[in-house]
Amino acid sequence: MCVFLSLRADKAHLMKRFDASFIEEELFGSRYVQSAFEYPRWPVVTSGNPREIRLMRWGLIPSWIKDLDSALKIRINTVNARSETIQEKPAFRKAARTGHCLVPADGFFEFREYQGKKYPYFIKIAEDELFALAGLCEEWTDPSTGELIPTFTVLTTVANPLMEIIHNRKKRMPVLLQKEGEGIWLTRESAAFDLLKPFPDEQMKAWPVSRLITSRDPARNSPKVQEPVEYPELPGTNSGQGFLF
Repeated sequence: MCVFLSLRADKAHLMKRFDASFIEEELFGSRYVQSAFEYPRWPVVTSGNPREIRLMRWGLIPSWIKDLDSALKIRINTVNARSETIQEKPAFRKAARTGHCLVPADGFFEFREYQGKKYPYFIKIAEDELFALAGLCEEWTDPSTGELIPTFTVLTTVANPLMEIIHNRKKRMPVLLQKEGEGIWLTRESAAFDLLKPFPDEQMKAWPVSRLITSRDPARNSPKVQEPVEYPELPGTNSGQGFLF
């Protein structure tokens, strides 16, 4: 799963990178770490209007969900979607046809298991730039209030060699798109689905970080959460830097 993201960019940087204007920009705040299970509003670029950056709720709610209780239950299982099955699963089938989106980030976190313990890592692309995750989006209307709630999910795929070492239990990773693939994904054409594959590991870097990311302390939203931490018992790390490779 991909349930922890980072997005430190300011609004101006986001608008320049995605060549889009920001809707509800006053509600946006950058994050050093954000959990999907807080169901935050996150900047998203949609296939319906690629010249806008909208804030959408993380955790896709299909439009056919009947009531709020059902919506709250299903989103627990829809913060991610396996790219291999999105055209078949009822929760994602409509969005796979009509609601492709880009989910901006500058890094994500994942856990490595070793001798019964979990060690968090921070992962980003080697150029230290903003990138886009492939996502699906759909709007849900709360029948009790009439409120229209835009929601999204992050797609995952099989792990590349780097992520096989880090996410060594399930061996999955989010779908990171190359810049030239972002527009193709938004077209929703058949060729777009060819992009749902592992990102080249030689274009990524990763290092262990502290377990602060799982803390409920508001202080976790700080640069400290991304700083390298050395775990002497953990093999494959570069002493003094904390880098995996």
